[in-house]
Amino acid sequence: MAVRVRLTDGALGGMVRAPFTPGCGARIMFDGVVRPEEDGQGITGLEYEAYRPMAEQQLERIGQELVEQHGLISMNIEHSIGFVPNFACSFRLVIESAHRKEGLRAMDAFIDRLKQDVPIWKCAK
Repeated sequence: MAVRVRLTDGALGGMVRAPFTPGCGARIMFDGVVRPEEDGQGITGLEYEAYRPMAEQQLERIGQELVEQHGLISMNIEHSIGFVPNFACSFRLVIESAHRKEGLRAMDAFIDRLKQDVPIWKCAK
């Protein structure tokens, strides 16, 4: 049960395909992409700020809790800090599980908790 957290300056790059972990029956990938509009207004991107030590700690804690709660194999969490232009990826979550249902439930729960509990803020530019 591995949890990996990474905060990256700027947009996240393309997806790196890693070999599947033994026992993996589902790999669920979610990319959060910056939309060209925020609250009905056109924007050029989003600027993300974070209190890095606490953000990394919270991401790790939430990941570990959900891996244990849902019996997941692994969870990789990446989030951007700094400016991310429209249509670029600012958040990526990759979950490996034995079956799809527990992975999908964990993905939904993780994103809700990220937005509620992790000190990462965004500002439209």
